[in-house]
Amino acid sequence: MDSPHFFVDRSLGRIEVPRLLREHEWDVTTLAERYGEAAGSRVDDTDWLVVAGERGWPVLMKDKKIRHRSAEREALVTAGVRAFCISSGNLTSAVIAEYYIRHQDRIWQLATGEGAGIWVVSRSEVRRTDV
Repeated sequence: MDSPHFFVDRSLGRIEVPRLLREHEWDVTTLAERYGEAAGSRVDDTDWLVVAGERGWPVLMKDKKIRHRSAEREALVTAGVRAFCISSGNLTSAVIAEYYIRHQDRIWQLATGEGAGIWVVSRSEVRRTDV
């Protein structure tokens, strides 16, 4: 299976995680690549989530609290975005990439589904959470 095209949130960084994923044949675009480095660091979550939804790009992020912020959650749901959130905020870039790569087949399969959703990615699992 070929990689779906993923949008990578700035919470994962713009260099190391994308590089490591690309080494494992993930197709990714960072906010800095889409908007430019300066604008990518400032673009509102609601704005880039709409772009991800319009393009059918699932999202990789570290910010699982998005489901508790009404504007971002509404943008994600309305745009039909499928998001894959790292379970811990205190991981190195290498470990974050390792979690995604470890569950690559499952994430790629879920990423191509229909409708909005948020999945939490940890060392041991990929589990759906309430949107």
